[in-house]
Amino acid sequence: MTATRTSGSEHVQPTGAVAGYRPERTLRLSVELRRQFKRRRTLGVFALMIALPLVLIAALQLGASEEAAENSRINLVDVATSSGLNFTLFVLFATTGFFLVVVYALFFGDTVAVEAQWGSLRYALATPVPRMRLLRQKWLAALVQSVAALVTLAAVAVVAGGIAFGFDDIQTPVGVTLGQGEGMLRLAGMLGYLAVHLLVVGALAFWFSTITDAPLAAVGGAVFTMFVFAILDQVEQLGSIRDWFPTAEEFAWTDLLQTPVDSDDLFRGVIQSLVYIAIFTALGFRHFARRDVTS
Repeated sequence: MTATRTSGSEHVQPTGAVAGYRPERTLRLSVELRRQFKRRRTLGVFALMIALPLVLIAALQLGASEEAAENSRINLVDVATSSGLNFTLFVLFATTGFFLVVVYALFFGDTVAVEAQWGSLRYALATPVPRMRLLRQKWLAALVQSVAALVTLAAVAVVAGGIAFGFDDIQTPVGVTLGQGEGMLRLAGMLGYLAVHLLVVGALAFWFSTITDAPLAAVGGAVFTMFVFAILDQVEQLGSIRDWFPTAEEFAWTDLLQTPVDSDDLFRGVIQSLVYIAIFTALGFRHFARRDVTS
């Protein structure tokens, strides 16, 4: 009897886990990424990222975008066809306010809610994958997908725009010319800023995803919230309160086109975005840690 008990205890760790069980080996990020990149919604998003610059090139060449929206800082439409880099800046400007917001919300809002909708969330936790590790891996996978989509959009715009309009220097509407080398460096800075700023809506959608079992509710809720702030940002009577909205500095990346660069709004936008990201992500982890997973 004693021998049996001793033999059984050899297969159990002091924590109660089976001998050989390592939490850090469960749900590897590479496995989660392969799984997510094989999904139809991921392939569809990347297909749109490739197709959108081509559609915009056709529209510009056909003169379909003569009446374009104006940015309060710099009107990039006027010089969109000057070079491939100019076209890329126009693409970023055209997609920052809506398209990229939806993309980030889609990838992050789909993290937990879709697993709950499919009824596979509790089985993933029973693998057993530690709850916080599962959430962290899904957050990181959504981040990789979102940034990859943003980079894909910019890369296709640079190449396709260069073929269509030439690989010349950046010509800004205020008469400043930036060489290709410097232009590429500033473009990298713009993408870095956008990756951080758009992560605000991603973190918000992530939080909503831990609350609901409906992916559409998580994605739609995050997008709707950002749109409400964008609308309120136009109400001048709110005064300095608007400076604290998550949408306040969404076009601050255009400051990188100035010479010298005015970094005040860029710095404020990054710090403010990081604060919102930390808050929304922490709320998501806090809620999921206390959630009774039944689906």
